[in-house]
Amino acid sequence: MPEIPDSDRTEALQAEVRAALADREPLAVRGGGTKHFYGREGGGRPLDVGGHSGVVSYEPTELVVTVRAGTRLAELEALLAAHGQQLACEPPHFGAAATVGGMVAAGLAGPRRPWGGAVRDAVLGARVLNGAGEVLSFGGEVMKNVAGYDLSRLMAGSLGTLGVLLEVSLKVLPRPAAERTRVLEVDASTALARLARWGRQPLPITGAAHLEGRLHLRLAGNEAAVAEAAERLGGEEPAGGPEFWADLREQRLDFFVGEAPLWRVSVPPATPPLDLDAPQLIDWGGAQRWVRGDVPDEVVRVAAAEAGGHAARFRGGDRSGEVFAPLSGPLLTVHKTLKRALDPHGLLNPGRMYGAL
Repeated sequence: MPEIPDSDRTEALQAEVRAALADREPLAVRGGGTKHFYGREGGGRPLDVGGHSGVVSYEPTELVVTVRAGTRLAELEALLAAHGQQLACEPPHFGAAATVGGMVAAGLAGPRRPWGGAVRDAVLGARVLNGAGEVLSFGGEVMKNVAGYDLSRLMAGSLGTLGVLLEVSLKVLPRPAAERTRVLEVDASTALARLARWGRQPLPITGAAHLEGRLHLRLAGNEAAVAEAAERLGGEEPAGGPEFWADLREQRLDFFVGEAPLWRVSVPPATPPLDLDAPQLIDWGGAQRWVRGDVPDEVVRVAAAEAGGHAARFRGGDRSGEVFAPLSGPLLTVHKTLKRALDPHGLLNPGRMYGAL
C-alpha cells in the first residue's frame, strides 16, 4: 500500500495568514508550483501548502477520499489505483510535485473530462482557510443539494483567490476493466462530424482528440463492450495507446513543445475547425481546442466568441494583462462579492485570475 506522509500544518498556516493580515502583505499561495504558469502574474509573500499532507479518511466502498491539500497528486492516484479506483476527471500534473490542492485550485481536467466530469464535479467538501485567518468547512462526504452557492465547488478553478485549501473530500470511481485506443486517418471536419454522430450513440468513448490528420479514440469499460466498439469504429490500434493519452494530458506531445503562446479555446463540440492561422489540436470530442502560435489576442477571442465559446491564454505570452475571457458586468459583481466575503482584505493571490480581483 502506498505510504503518504502525514503532516497537519493547519495551525502553522493559520498563523502565517494572520501574520500577513497584520502586516497587510498579500500572500502567494503555492502547492507544488507545477501550475505557476497558469493565470496572471502573481506576487506577494509565499505561503507554501505543500507540506500539509496526509489521508484524513478513505472509504473505498463509499467511493470517497478526504486528503490534506498538500498531498502529492501522484501519491493519491497510487493509493486509489491500489484499490482499483481513480479520479474520473483525469487531472494533469505538469510535474512530480503536483498537489491535490493545486489540482482543485487550477480546476484543470484531462482528456476524460466530457465523459468523467470536471474537477468541480468530484469535489464533495472542503476545509478552507479564508483571508481573515479563519478555518471554514463546506460540504461533506456525500452528495447534497443545497440552496445558494456550493462553496466547496467554487474552490475549483479559483486559483487560490477565495481561500487556502486545507482538506478536500473527493468522489472517486472504479477503474475500467478494459481500455483500448483506436486511430483513424481523417481530416478535422470529418472527425468532428463523426464525433457528433457517435456522441448520440451508447459507445464507451472516454477520449477523443484530433491532431495532424489523425483522430485518436479511447474506449474504456467492460471487455465485451470495448471489443465491440473497437470493431465498429474501425481504425488501427497503435502500439503506444495509453502513452498518447498521458502525453496529451501532460502536454508532452510535440504540438506543445516550444515557447510560442498556447491558447485554450472552449467551444460547442460540433464547432467547425477554427479559422485561425496557427496549429490546432482538438480535444474533449471537439469541446476544447488548443491553438499554438503568435496569434493576436483579439483574433483568438473573437473566433471563440463567434463560435459561442471563450478563449484563455493558457501558457506563454504576456501575463501582466488579462489572460482569461473578460467577465460581463453582472458576473464580475458576483466574483467581487465572493472575494469580499471570503477574503475581505484582498490578501490571497490578488490579481491571479483578474486584475480587479
